[in-house]
Amino acid sequence: MAIDEMDNVIHIGGSEEVRRSNERMVAKRKRVRTSIVLIIFILMVLVGVVLFVYLKMRSFNGIKVVSSADTVYEANAEYLRFGKNLLRYTPDGVSYIDSNGDTVWTSGIDYKVPIAETSGDYAIVADKGGNQVAVFNVEGQVSSVSMPYSICDIDVAKQGAFAAILESNKTNYINMYDKNGNIIYEMQTSIDKSGYPMDITVSNDGKKLFTSYFKLDGVNIKNNLTAYNFGTVGQNENADRMVGGYSFEEEMIPKVEFITNDIVAAFSDKEILLYNMKEKPSERGKAEYGTEISSIFYSEEYLGTIKSNPDSGSSADYIMTIYDNTGKKDFDYAFSMTYDKVYAAEDEVIITGGNQCLIVQRNGRTKFSYTFDNMIKSMIPSSKSNEYIVTFENKTETIRLRTEDK
Repeated sequence: MAIDEMDNVIHIGGSEEVRRSNERMVAKRKRVRTSIVLIIFILMVLVGVVLFVYLKMRSFNGIKVVSSADTVYEANAEYLRFGKNLLRYTPDGVSYIDSNGDTVWTSGIDYKVPIAETSGDYAIVADKGGNQVAVFNVEGQVSSVSMPYSICDIDVAKQGAFAAILESNKTNYINMYDKNGNIIYEMQTSIDKSGYPMDITVSNDGKKLFTSYFKLDGVNIKNNLTAYNFGTVGQNENADRMVGGYSFEEEMIPKVEFITNDIVAAFSDKEILLYNMKEKPSERGKAEYGTEISSIFYSEEYLGTIKSNPDSGSSADYIMTIYDNTGKKDFDYAFSMTYDKVYAAEDEVIITGGNQCLIVQRNGRTKFSYTFDNMIKSMIPSSKSNEYIVTFENKTETIRLRTEDK
């Protein structure tokens, strides 16, 4: 009996040892598989980082023409980014040009001095000094509206609502309309008290307005920035919906812009002033120029200026300075090129002049420098990576950047 019991114990003990050994082998295999998966994941991340850095750091020196379409040359034609493509406008007409360079639609106008603004898929074109305003989306003309007074300035929101500064003899009006031309609100200001409106900007949602007024008080120059809110907060604030303002002595502020729905930039002759305005304005930051500038540009994430290079011993004619949307300086970029247009894309700046173009990345590196055979009228990114819509005097091309051996 004792022998049998001993045999049973030995037998059971052996089975337990085998089971534990199997478990250790299974656990080891799991650890090996986990290690392999982890190594593969790390390698994939490293490859992704290397690829990302390569794509950000590489430069191009050639092009491939993807598509081309002939256009009628008009010296007074102007171009703006519209949707993902181009708005072309002249005193005689407005056109929508797609990424292939083809004219999708054309609408006739008769404006002596056309001015235009775009926001998303909507555009507004007005006759400065006249009374007519036309609203467009990417499908064509939405409405045509006759203003009661002469038009000084306009701006449009992403849903097509637009604001207009109108002037009579002693009174200015800032009116807001929906995309069909129905008036949403009207503000009346006195030139004697408030001064002359220099610029307006509308938030993306159309609910907020920011204005710049210039006034000559005797021999002193004053500039007032005023914020309005036409949502619930503004309705509860006061009758004219004004929710804040700022006053400046001996400083001209000819340009204001909502760079996002909640951030406003005011460009003066001395500095960039930045304000938060989710509902009411508050100071966000500023960037001082130091010297006179020749150009300003902006996107949602950054702002920039171009000025003549103060270093007479340098071979570079201009200095471009980039700031983030708090006013902090990111970098300076020196270049030599006679330019006439600057376009701020999401992560790069496109500079054109004559038949030359220069693309500078958001990190300060030169992405592309090129001389075309024809004079450039406009150059903007297409919806595809490293592709651009370039309008020349008599044609529009979609080009893709290429890396070529020199």
